[in-house]
Amino acid sequence: MGDGGSDTGEDPMLDSLICVAGSSIKRSGFIASHSSDERERRVIFVNAGGEELRRQGHSEIEVETDRFFQGGDVLRTDEEVADGGDLPSIYQSARCGNFCYEFRDLPPGDYSVDLHFAEIVYTNGPRGMRVFNVFIQDEKAVSELDVYSIVGANRALQVMNIPVSAGKDGVVSVNFQGVVGSPTVSGICIKQGAPELQLVSSGRDGKSLLCDNCFAPVKLTAAENKAARMSFTAKYEREIRELKAQCQMKQDECYEAWMSLTAANQELEKVRAELDVKFFQNFTLGQAMEKETEKMAKISSKYEHDRRLWVAAIDELERKMKAIKSEHSQLSFEAHQCANSIPGLNQMVTAVQSLVGQYDDLKMKFNEEQERRKKLYNQLLESKGNIRVFCRCRPLNMEEASSRPQTVVEFTDAKDGDLGVLMNGSNKKIYKFDRVYTPKDDQCDVFEDASPVATSVLDGYNVCIFAYGQTGTGKTFTMEGTEQNRGVNYRTLELLFKIAEDRKKTISYDISVSVLEVYNEQVRDLLASSPPAKRLEIKQVSEGVNHVPGVVDMKVENVDEVWNILQTGSNARAVGSNNVNGHSSRSHCMICTVVRAKNLVTGECTRSKLWLVDLAGSERLAKTDVQGERLKEAQSINKSLSALGDVISALATKSSHIPYSLATCMLLISTIGFRNSKLTHLLQDSLGGDSKTLMFVQISPSEHDLGETVSSLNFATRVRGVELGPAKKQSDTTEIQKLKLMLCQLKCKDDTIRKLEENVQVLEGKTKSKEQFSKSQQDKIIDLENQVELKAELCGHLEKRLSHVYEKMQRKEEACYSFQQKVISFIILATFQRS
Repeated sequence: MGDGGSDTGEDPMLDSLICVAGSSIKRSGFIASHSSDERERRVIFVNAGGEELRRQGHSEIEVETDRFFQGGDVLRTDEEVADGGDLPSIYQSARCGNFCYEFRDLPPGDYSVDLHFAEIVYTNGPRGMRVFNVFIQDEKAVSELDVYSIVGANRALQVMNIPVSAGKDGVVSVNFQGVVGSPTVSGICIKQGAPELQLVSSGRDGKSLLCDNCFAPVKLTAAENKAARMSFTAKYEREIRELKAQCQMKQDECYEAWMSLTAANQELEKVRAELDVKFFQNFTLGQAMEKETEKMAKISSKYEHDRRLWVAAIDELERKMKAIKSEHSQLSFEAHQCANSIPGLNQMVTAVQSLVGQYDDLKMKFNEEQERRKKLYNQLLESKGNIRVFCRCRPLNMEEASSRPQTVVEFTDAKDGDLGVLMNGSNKKIYKFDRVYTPKDDQCDVFEDASPVATSVLDGYNVCIFAYGQTGTGKTFTMEGTEQNRGVNYRTLELLFKIAEDRKKTISYDISVSVLEVYNEQVRDLLASSPPAKRLEIKQVSEGVNHVPGVVDMKVENVDEVWNILQTGSNARAVGSNNVNGHSSRSHCMICTVVRAKNLVTGECTRSKLWLVDLAGSERLAKTDVQGERLKEAQSINKSLSALGDVISALATKSSHIPYSLATCMLLISTIGFRNSKLTHLLQDSLGGDSKTLMFVQISPSEHDLGETVSSLNFATRVRGVELGPAKKQSDTTEIQKLKLMLCQLKCKDDTIRKLEENVQVLEGKTKSKEQFSKSQQDKIIDLENQVELKAELCGHLEKRLSHVYEKMQRKEEACYSFQQKVISFIILATFQRS
């Protein structure tokens, strides 16, 4: 038998938790038994996580302090544990975590174990927060126990009469293993002897009873069976009487609840009626308030409309007043100015004439000085030769450097313009040029020497700069360069814009750029967005001036626009590959820059042209080993370069016989043979006697290219020997007519001065009439100010009236809000009483 009465019942859920026959679960705490045998059976009673407890009285109880455990932590609570029985304090402490108990030194034999539990941590649940198994002597005794789901929080629970046997070692082990969360236990009681059987019901044969622990059938005699039946009958009759009494009590409670509900419903009906009345009143007040709001909105909108009208009228009046005052002041100032200017008009005319004379004298001196400076500079260039030749040698490329070829070029006297070339091993030939650049010289050094020739275009001279040499010697790099290390083309145009900016106070410039190429003896426009309908041809627009109709001529304002144009032309250029260069230019790229200048001091106008030419590579056909279309390209390139050589040779031969009359010059040009090639035809006006020319000859230092290098140097030497004579300015005849027109306009100024004197007299009469008009306008302004004051007073009255209406409306809104609060509180009270 247990220490207290049974409270287990037949619950299938609880039965599923017990794994050992004879055990039971009780939903209450420990209750001490008055039987001395029961006290003697208790061997050990441990307060898990707590201190020693003693209870004196009819049934003495002694609970030991927590010991025999291994591992785990202690939990305690001060809250009261319900259904704690005679020792509720043991359920206020517990051992938690990973732990087990080992009870030693027990005599061998049979024992029974009672386990005491209470959920004192997860007091608010939910279920399933702490589920664990209990093993006794390594056999599962309780499976997936969840104390909270059985009795809830802070309530006692017992698992009683778990049978166990102690062996010769006298050890009983109790192990707790968590399934979800950490296991806990509040107390462990070990009793001597196996649990007793309790007979609770009859078996199927009517002659046996079942044990209340293990439900095993127990055989009884007839007398014992009769006594058991009588005991059960008395027990059931007693329970029936108790149930009838409880039923009567519940009926009385139901009747009282019904009467209370009827009274509450009647009260609720009254509240509903009152609430309907209040709602109707609120609805009526709401409609009235909406009407007042509409009226108020109409009044407010009308006020705003009137106020805007008055404000606009006042602003318009003020604007008119300011305009009238300003006009009056201006008229007064003009009248006084005219009156004061009449006596000193003659003196002013005399002073102006004196200043004009001084200005003309200074202008003449400035022009003379500028002409002298330009003449000296041009004489300096002419003393060096109008065709200047610069030689530039590229460095060895990676392939040449790896094969370690012999370098055939010497730069010992490069600073003096001398270049040495090793011919057939030991023989050395010296070439003389205006400037020689070594492979170590950069783009800045090259442009520094070329810039004086290039900037002559701003002074009205035609200029031609071209690069000549074998394929792969760096002609395109010298002329175009890269975005990080730009060449002559970009640097020249950048310098032109800089000088034009410095001279803008005395000279205005208009610069335009076009990009052409001569490919297979055809002129192509590299800036055209689509191919032209017909082939581009070279036309002569005036004596010695050539032009290509239909070509795109882009006006440029800054260097950024120049770079975009140069890039567009470079990308559209024809290229190809051969044995000499894998990315060879197969056409002559020609950048034409036209500069139109006007001297703001003298009125002189010029139109000059700058050609920047990147010639295609010059090499023998046998060396390039090309066929088909590439062969045709190479033949066209060699033909145009031969024509250029013929022109240079003719200029060198006839230079001593070039006359300075225009007719003879034109005859000479026609005999020289400019028209034998599109290249020379385009450059005709920049290779003649009135232009400045600069040639870059590009060579290779490799022994493999010796033949082409010597050929290029010989051609450059012939070019350097040409003397074209003094260069001439290219005047723009279109500006002469403009100067004549300006002269006529100056003559008309004397008539204008006489007319001014007559106008002064007319202004005096107008001034007097405007003074009278100003007086009348001032009278009108005074009347308008009086009207504005009256309208301002009317606006003040309207604002006061509007504020009173706003105050009334605010009071009505406050009353409505308080009524809504009362209705809401009344609804809440009625709902609470109904529930």
